[in-house]
Amino acid sequence: MKVGFIGLGRMGAAMAQNLVAAGHEVTVWNRSPDKAGPLVAAGATLAASPVEAAQGEVVMSMLADDHALAAVTFGADGITGGPALHVSHSTIGVAMAERLAAEPGAGGFVSAPVFGRPAAAEAAHLFVVAAGATAHLDRCAPLFEAIGQRTFRVGDTPSAANLVKLSGNFMIMAAVEAMAEAMTLADKGGVDRRTLLDVLTGTLFDAPIYKTYGDFLVEDRFRPAGFTAPLGLKDMGLVDAAATASRVPMPLLGIVRDHLRSAIATEGEDVDWAAAGLAVRRGAGLS
Repeated sequence: MKVGFIGLGRMGAAMAQNLVAAGHEVTVWNRSPDKAGPLVAAGATLAASPVEAAQGEVVMSMLADDHALAAVTFGADGITGGPALHVSHSTIGVAMAERLAAEPGAGGFVSAPVFGRPAAAEAAHLFVVAAGATAHLDRCAPLFEAIGQRTFRVGDTPSAANLVKLSGNFMIMAAVEAMAEAMTLADKGGVDRRTLLDVLTGTLFDAPIYKTYGDFLVEDRFRPAGFTAPLGLKDMGLVDAAATASRVPMPLLGIVRDHLRSAIATEGEDVDWAAAGLAVRRGAGLS
């Protein structure tokens, strides 16, 4: 399939690489063109603008936030100027997804955010959450198979996929908060954090999230960041906007947002979002 890919950060570059490896004809664009070098060497074509990348059947985007996505979609030489179906993998707000669906350009719009960190993207083990017209989702199926291990179709309203993604990211941070609190309690009571994690993941909480983020917390392994704390804080802000719009109280959300702010203030912007757990330990008088 002739497909464009816009946004070559760690996630986007890995996803585009898997599309190339699957035999698709891939054209890439990134604000910093030098990041496209390895992909071009692997067989991709470098576009001069987003609209040039959107000249095929599908153009996929993986960008940091609403602002970046709006710029490459609606700006000069943006995606909407091309004929391609736009598939957004970015974690964006519900309102932004609704705008993209209302102003889709000639090719239409699908929202398909993903669950998985950079290592999962490199291994094509992402989980894709997709929403949009059935015909559009059918067209994208081979592309989703190239980047992920499973696709979940959650309806024909694109913003539904973003609401699922935001809900999932909130639950990741809620798990980090719960583990940090439990580990701090155990630590102050004389129980080793690793021992606690081994018991819990070997019994009640045998799930990837608890194992992955539990290891980060036990080992204080917050650099290099797979997903930075500022991006996590951005996502929690999007969750709050969705909750406010729907009048849903989310008291735990306020706690995790504050702990993300604390992590950024004390550790810097390059720290993983799991470092929010450090705020719990410091609050208990542990270094």
